[in-house]
Order: sequence, then C-alpha cells, then structure tokens
Amino acid sequence: MSAEQPVSVRPVSSSGPGAHWGRLLPGLLLLAAATRLPSFVHPLWNPDEGFLAVQARQLAAGGVLYDTVVDRKPPLVPWLYEGVFAVFGDDSLVPVKILAILALFATAALLASLARRRWGDRSGAVAGVAFLLISVGLHPEDTQAAGFGLFMLPFTALAVWCADRRAWTWAGAAVAGAFLTKQTGGAVLVPVVWLAWATAAGARGRALLRIGAGFAVPVAAVALLTGPSGFLFWVVTGSGSYADLTGSGLHALGRGLGNALILAGACLGLLIPLGRRLRVPGADLWLWLAASAVAVMTGFHFFGHYYLQLMPPLALLGTAALQALPRRWTPAAIAVTACTCAAFLTWGFVAPRGELAHAQRIAEAIRTRTAPTDRVLIWGMHPETYWLADRTPASRYLTAGLLTNFSGGRTGSQVGEEYGVEGSWPLFRAELAQHRPAVIVDDSRGKPYAPDRMPTLRTVLAADYVRAATIDGTVIYVRSPDKP
Repeated sequence: MSAEQPVSVRPVSSSGPGAHWGRLLPGLLLLAAATRLPSFVHPLWNPDEGFLAVQARQLAAGGVLYDTVVDRKPPLVPWLYEGVFAVFGDDSLVPVKILAILALFATAALLASLARRRWGDRSGAVAGVAFLLISVGLHPEDTQAAGFGLFMLPFTALAVWCADRRAWTWAGAAVAGAFLTKQTGGAVLVPVVWLAWATAAGARGRALLRIGAGFAVPVAAVALLTGPSGFLFWVVTGSGSYADLTGSGLHALGRGLGNALILAGACLGLLIPLGRRLRVPGADLWLWLAASAVAVMTGFHFFGHYYLQLMPPLALLGTAALQALPRRWTPAAIAVTACTCAAFLTWGFVAPRGELAHAQRIAEAIRTRTAPTDRVLIWGMHPETYWLADRTPASRYLTAGLLTNFSGGRTGSQVGEEYGVEGSWPLFRAELAQHRPAVIVDDSRGKPYAPDRMPTLRTVLAADYVRAATIDGTVIYVRSPDKP
C-alpha cells in the first residue's frame, strides 16, 4: 500500500466539496443543537459539571491546579470552564452548554469528512447524522452534561481524521488533546498507529516518530505548566485504589451491562446492518472501537458517560455497513435511529432530577446560615452544592470520595480514611484547622462514608459543631455558640 493512499478509500463524489459542505454543515449544526435541547432544561445535569464549575471558581480565585484545586482528571476541561466563566460570568453553565453543541458538531463534521473520503458524499452525510442521533443514547445525566467525555470526542475524531490524511504530527497532537481532556481518550492512539503502520514500509518509522512527537510535546508542556509531580500523580498514578472494585465487582458489572444495553438500543438502526455486513472495510475502525471498549472498561466502574467514547467508531462502522448494503437500507436505518433519538430526547425532557432539587434545597439552607465570605464543607458526593450556594469550599477535596475512596460504583467495601487519596487526610486536617468551616453539611445519607465511620470528621463535629437542621436526611451542622 502506498504512503499516499488512505486505507479503505473509495472516493465517490457526486458534487463539489463546496456545495456538499454548504448543504451538510448547517444541517449538522442544527441537529447537534436539537439533540442538546434537554441540557438547557436544568442548570446542571450531574456532579461532574458541578465539580468543574467549583474548580473553575477556585482557579479564578487564585487556586493552583493539582495543589489547592484537585481532581483525578487532566486539565483541559477545568481550564475551559475557567475561561468561559472569565468571559461570561460564573453563575450559569449556558455558555458551556453551547460549547458542548459545538463539540458535537465538530465531531460529526469530522466523521462526515472521514466517511465521505472513503465512501462518497452520501456516506459522509449518513455518518455525521447517525453520530448525532446516537449521541443522546444513554441516560440523560450522561449525554446532556457538558463533561469530560463529551469534550473528548472531537479530539478523538480529529486524531483519526489527521491520520487518515497522513498528517502524523497533527494526529499525535490530537491524541494528546484527547488524553488531556480525559485519560481514556488516549485509546485513539491505537487506530492512529495502525494507520501509520499501514503506510509503505520505508515511511513507517518517520510516521511513528511524528506521532510520538506530536503527542509528547503538548503533554510535556501541560505537565510542566501544572507541575510534573502533581500532574503525574493526579492524572496517571494516583487512581489505583479508585480502580480497585474489590467487593463491588458485581455491582459495577451490572451497571456496565445495563449501560451497554441502553447504548445498543440507541444504536439499533446501525447495529442491524452492521450485523449483516461484519466484514466492512477499515480495520482501523474496528481497532478504534475495540480500543474504546477497553477504555470504557478501564477502572471497572462502567459509568454511562464512559460509553460516549464508543459512539464515533460505531457511527462510522454502521455507515460502512450501510454503503455495502442495498440502498433501501440507509433510509430505514436512519429512520429507526431517529425514532430512538426522539425517545431519548423525550426522556431528557421528562426525567426527574431529584438529586438536583435536593442540592438546591441544601444550597438554600447554606446561604441562610452563612455569609458570602464564609467557608463551608459539604461531606458528600455532590460538589454542585458549593456552586449553587455560591460559597467557598473549606477543602481542596470537593467530594468525600477523594478522602474515602467511595464512588457511585462502589459498595461499602474498601471505603474509609485509610483508602483515601494518598496523603489526603493530613492535608484535610490542616485545612480544617486553618479555616474552620462555618457550616458542615453531612450529605452521606446512609452511605458507607458517614461521619461516624470517619474518626477525624467525627472528632471535629463533636468538638466544635451542633446540629442545626435535617433536610431530606442531610444533616446541617453549625459552629457551637461558645466557639469563636
């Protein structure tokens, strides 16, 4: 295979590129906006959005990423939120939601370009439309949130798009962008390397070197900018206990199977033709799907938003199958996918948001008991409450999960002070000693990280705080009257 000829290319164009994109791109943008309409119904959709909003406020106030502002995630999305807040203010996520529309649109356009290059105009349109239709195919909390998984998608599509055009350095840089958005985005390196390997033997070495350089330079730059040790710990090495699901395996596997079935239902219009034409051209697309599936399984938590990573290769593989089947299959497949999309959009509009309503009630209770300059501690898994209350966190650890190893994918096994992030409890004690919170909110509500199981927090509450109120099982503590 020559170095210039893309893999599995069958250029079939019935119109010039200007006319084709002039018709397709506005339609893709409108469809991307339509699929995101439910995201505007609520101020936020899941704790990740709340975490990012609080981080952005901390960074804007002088916080230091991976030091006084911490999370097990790369920095691009926190920086994105910080930049949006700097321009539009920090009391609404609407500007971020608009950027999420643009991220989906960019992903769809890149997939359409890939498919058009390989199979012609019609397939390009099918790939872009199909991706947007299946992009809502999970629980609304996972698809409508402007989180890490969504903003990773355009980088993954761009990486394969660049590799398909033998732009190896840019392909490596796009892989870096995916990794710096969410660690598992680095899985797209697999199809990129495969495409490099598929070039002429004499060009392979140069291609691989360029991919490596394109990846290494931006990652190294970000590591130097944020501090190499902090970046390495929080992004790469500091999540070992989080990935260990000892005692919680069946719980996580059940969730994984459930989310896989939901996504399969959303993709039914593509999976049926793909089942009829499993031997579709494009080994890189199968490798992309396989690498993404491994990425979904990494950590063994199987949260719904992890599955977003599967959608771009699924859209392309479904398109590849449809172009190999009789023409009548395509409108039928798109019609089925449009119907499932409509069902998921309806779900997004009507799905109850009990946790958001609860967080809003707790935020109001915090505001009535504190001054704007007071620090508060919310002992729970919903950092969005800090943002809703507009109060400064008393600790760099915005959830009890970082201190106890609890997550939504874990039962009571391996949860406690001894399982928290390495070195977290000494820092946490120092923070509480330096800035005693005006209010401590116990939002554990029967979970295994309750304060009575955490000696440090139990001691602090007993010494300095009294119970002020209980709201929906959440206990609010205020400083004792005799404590300065």
